[in-house]
Amino acid sequence: MEFKRFGSTDLEVSRVGLGCGGHSRLGLVNGGVSQASSIVSHAMDLGINFFDTARIYGTEEIVGEALKGKRSECVISTKTLVMDRQGSFLSPDKIVGSLEKSLSRLRTDYVDIFNLHGVRPEELDFCLENYLEPLLREVAKGKIRYLGITELFGEDTRHEMLEKVLEREIFDSLMVGFNLLNPSARKKVFPLCVEKNVGTQIMFSVRRALSNPEHLKKTVGQLIENNEVDETMLDKDNPLQFLMDEPGVRSVVDAAYRFCIREPGVDVVLTGTGSKEHLSENVRALTGPVLSDDLLQRLEKIFGGVTTVSGD
Repeated sequence: MEFKRFGSTDLEVSRVGLGCGGHSRLGLVNGGVSQASSIVSHAMDLGINFFDTARIYGTEEIVGEALKGKRSECVISTKTLVMDRQGSFLSPDKIVGSLEKSLSRLRTDYVDIFNLHGVRPEELDFCLENYLEPLLREVAKGKIRYLGITELFGEDTRHEMLEKVLEREIFDSLMVGFNLLNPSARKKVFPLCVEKNVGTQIMFSVRRALSNPEHLKKTVGQLIENNEVDETMLDKDNPLQFLMDEPGVRSVVDAAYRFCIREPGVDVVLTGTGSKEHLSENVRALTGPVLSDDLLQRLEKIFGGVTTVSGD
């Protein structure tokens, strides 16, 4: 496992992070608490020290219990939504209250990164005007080490919110959607993150379109219809089969993870699963050799202009 400094912070993070949400939520959905806890423990055995969770995932208590006695060895990132179920902004007091509840569930007196979760472009100004000062007071108290913000990549596939954020020097961490089907963060987000030394957590490296052949075919068909992909550059029935021509590539998922991990501006690539075996496979891909320049150039020619899909 490789480690690196996370942006301008003093956090030394594993390049692979355990995403504790997603469809499986660490296996909690099908395997229960014991299974989910074993995934966290296995992640540590594999060298992972970065754990990303959120109140809405329902896994904070599991992470806190699994990391009990190992808190100083780990970096914990958690999040709060900014809207209630009725679509109204939470009050600043409720945002701080969400932090307090997260600390309790995580069994810790501080979180390394506390994120505003899934902020839309039109919501950003309200969040900055109303939540920033209260959260900075929690930073001063030592309850938060660094502040972060995450985009809603399923809707904001062009990174409009993060582009606005990067115009100002506010957050220490950004959570960014990035994958080989939509690599637009390469041009819109990462150069400024490198320039301003902002840490990045990468989500959506592998979602349905890169793990389900039928969904991949449908997604690429959509991109062809939108004139974002030239249909003459791939096989519409098996769009990513050419990845298998790369020596050492075991699967589309393997290549997709390897595509992300070496990108300039990427600090931590998150991977989520409910299976220890699957986690080991993902870590093997993320710590494996880089993809060849020829393959990366081919992917850029095909998908480099895509901005409308998330890969979900």
